[in-house]
Amino acid sequence: MNTKDILHLLSQVVHPEKNKDIVSLGWVQNVQIGADAIALALHFPSQRDPFANTLGQQCERLLKETYPTHSVQVDLQFAAVQRAVKTNAAPKDTLPEVKKIIAVMSGKGGVGKSTVSVNIALMLAQKGYKVGIVDADIYGPSLPKMFGVEDEHPTATEDNLIVPVEKYGVKMLSIGFFVKPADALLWRAPMVVNALKQLLLQAQWGALDFLFIDMPPGTGDIHLSLVNELKLAGAVVVSTPQQVALADARKSISLLQHESIHVKILGVVENMAWFTPAELPQNKYYIFGKAGAQRMAAELQLPLLAEIPLVQSVCEDGDAGIPSVLQEGAVKDAFEKLTDNLQLQLTLPS
Repeated sequence: MNTKDILHLLSQVVHPEKNKDIVSLGWVQNVQIGADAIALALHFPSQRDPFANTLGQQCERLLKETYPTHSVQVDLQFAAVQRAVKTNAAPKDTLPEVKKIIAVMSGKGGVGKSTVSVNIALMLAQKGYKVGIVDADIYGPSLPKMFGVEDEHPTATEDNLIVPVEKYGVKMLSIGFFVKPADALLWRAPMVVNALKQLLLQAQWGALDFLFIDMPPGTGDIHLSLVNELKLAGAVVVSTPQQVALADARKSISLLQHESIHVKILGVVENMAWFTPAELPQNKYYIFGKAGAQRMAAELQLPLLAEIPLVQSVCEDGDAGIPSVLQEGAVKDAFEKLTDNLQLQLTLPS
């Protein structure tokens, strides 16, 4: 077996729209053959191709049938990925029907970023806005569980656009709808970025007032790709009061304020600001430290959008697929304040 054999085999895979095989189109690249593995890239010249997944699956099937003793990896690559980190270029209006795209970020995992994203989205939907949310945490998707739609499966339109799942008036997409909860995704960064772009750009969102992107923790490839690819209205940074979380939150803020990116920071959310037991609703216990995110926001001259208390029901309701804002209490009041302050920041000049 050599590269010529692989190319000859894959010349059977024809693009339905172009009526040419992917080899003659020059899309098969970086073929690597090992003792028990075959890897290659399918490079698509456009930002989106509705047949990309189908073509990739055809390649995998052909290679596995022909070389059953070899593992097969086919990476889908798009021209937009190579441009993702290009600096000083204004992002394109890639989702023209969406009025405002907002990234919800945190430098550290486990600070409640997904909880914040879900409840802001639902609060705005309850106010009558058309809202969508994308779970960009490809390796640890939580959106299906938090909305109680783990058994749902998105459908596709005739032109191969993904139809988002909808609940509580919020449209949503997550890689969690397409993989088993217990399965680990053994994907490298280009595959992750491509998958996320499919969720964002090859979906039938329709007209939306807000589209929230629940970002993964950190400041890696996904963050760089999205802030360069999408026209963001701004970003919300979530942190707990403890110093280790604040240190990572500062990294997210630094990324957003970098001269080659410069995304407006709409504000900081201090999550788990204090613990309030159900039997003593007036008591506050600062188990992660007191006002850490508040002090950071003041130091960096950023708005503090809200302080969200740590209440046991938030965790229980999230696991049960019931967002906190559906029930009366201190948490709902905090998210209502957060949403009002967020809308105010969106009206202010950058």
